[in-house]
Amino acid sequence: MIASDQFSQSIRASGHRLTKQRQLVMEVLAESQEHLDADALHNRVKARQPSVGLATVYRTLALLKEMGLVAEHSLGEEHNHFEAVQKKPHYHFTCLKCGAVIELESTSVLKAVQLLSDQAEIQVTDVQLFLTGYCTDCRQGGGQDQRNN
Repeated sequence: MIASDQFSQSIRASGHRLTKQRQLVMEVLAESQEHLDADALHNRVKARQPSVGLATVYRTLALLKEMGLVAEHSLGEEHNHFEAVQKKPHYHFTCLKCGAVIELESTSVLKAVQLLSDQAEIQVTDVQLFLTGYCTDCRQGGGQDQRNN
């Protein structure tokens, strides 16, 4: 996760203005323990600053994504989710029944990517690993189906 000072420097270094709206969008993303879609992010931003519109959130997300500060994931849904880029690479598992998203870290994935890169003599700049299945609760029959709500 990027610190506030680093975020400010990154925005300015890219030639863009550091607006209160941009800073607020990044703060909400950085503070969130969830993967927010644009509407959920807008609702949280609007709770703090009612004048921020959805279009501002979308424009800010596009800029932050272009700068490499925000990652966008589909997570098995028709709309995308966003999160502040983290220092350590991680991967996502989404439960097909309850919709829970679990973050996973694995050095084995990084080693496999490096091996494949070396073998094919290519440079990998991004890895997207998306897993689906059933979480522990749903496998044991306790999860609620959130997908059809």
